[in-house]
Amino acid sequence: MKKLGDTIHLIAGGANWIAAAALVGMMLLTCSDVVLRFFRHPIPGTYEIVGLLGTVVIALSLAYTTEEKGHISVEFIVQKLPRRIKAALDTVNHLIAIVLFGIVAWQSTRYALDLRASGEVSLTIQMPIYPFILSIAGGCILVCIVLAYDLLVTFSTTKSK
Repeated sequence: MKKLGDTIHLIAGGANWIAAAALVGMMLLTCSDVVLRFFRHPIPGTYEIVGLLGTVVIALSLAYTTEEKGHISVEFIVQKLPRRIKAALDTVNHLIAIVLFGIVAWQSTRYALDLRASGEVSLTIQMPIYPFILSIAGGCILVCIVLAYDLLVTFSTTKSK
C-alpha cells in the first residue's frame, strides 16, 4: 500500500511541476508582451496562450493540492464530532468528490474528442484546443485517484483501530 501511495505522490507531484512550469510560462509571456508592447511589437495570441495555459495550471495542480490537503475547509464543527462520525463524513465527502471529478473527466474527454474531430483551433494563433481540455480530464482523473487512495487509507486505518 505504501508503494502505491508513493507512486500516486510521484505522479501528482510531477503534474504539479508541469502546472508550475505553465505558470512560469504565463508569467514570462505576459511580461514579454508588456515590454514588447512598449516598443509597439506585441506578441500575437498572448491572451489566448495565457488562457490555455491557465487551464493546465489549474487542472494539473488539483491532485497535488488534494493530496496535501491544501484546499480550504471549514472544520470547526466537524472537530467536535466523534471519530467515527468524522470518518463517515469524510467517506461521504470523498465519494461525492470522486463522482463529481469523474463526471468532469468523462465530459472533458468527450468534449476534447469532439473538438479534435471538428478541428477546432484558437482564433488568433490557430492552436488546437483539445490538448488543453484533455489536461482538465487528466487532472480530474488524478484527483479521483488521490481521493480513492485516501479513502482506502482511511478504511485500512479505521479497521486496524
